[in-house]
Amino acid sequence: MAHYFHLPQLSLRFIPVWRRNYLVWRKLAIPSMLGNLADPMLYMLGLGFGLGSLLPDVAGVPYITFLAAATIAYSTMNSATFEVLYTGFSRMHVQKTWDAIMNTPMTLDDVMLGELTWAASKSLLSGIAILLIIWVMGLQASFWMTLWIIPVVILIGFCFAGMGLVMNAV
Repeated sequence: MAHYFHLPQLSLRFIPVWRRNYLVWRKLAIPSMLGNLADPMLYMLGLGFGLGSLLPDVAGVPYITFLAAATIAYSTMNSATFEVLYTGFSRMHVQKTWDAIMNTPMTLDDVMLGELTWAASKSLLSGIAILLIIWVMGLQASFWMTLWIIPVVILIGFCFAGMGLVMNAV
């Protein structure tokens, strides 16, 4: 009986794919980070301070504090999904970068793992940037408690990057 499905053969050959994406991103890092910060900041300022001033506190916690946690999650999900859906699709179909990589000793598993880890890395940068803004604004309950959000951001990044890659394959 032929097996058509197999588990990915993971190796460290994904690192050059990740590094290639990082080197390309590095050229546009500042505009990219500004874009990742502008949208969540608009929500934080507009909804948090604007709408939040009209809403009562819940158990002594202002609305902007609830919004801050949601903004981290939203920014992380958006960054990972956008990276694999838009730029991943562009690398696959328009630029044919994946075809070029596949002509080397790398496999599709290496390319996918490289894309997945790159999208998760980029979403981690986005989540940490929003977390820094929340710290500057003083919206965190405790400094040490908010550090627990970093593993959650990494997990969210991997999950949404994986779902985006699946949709990209369709």
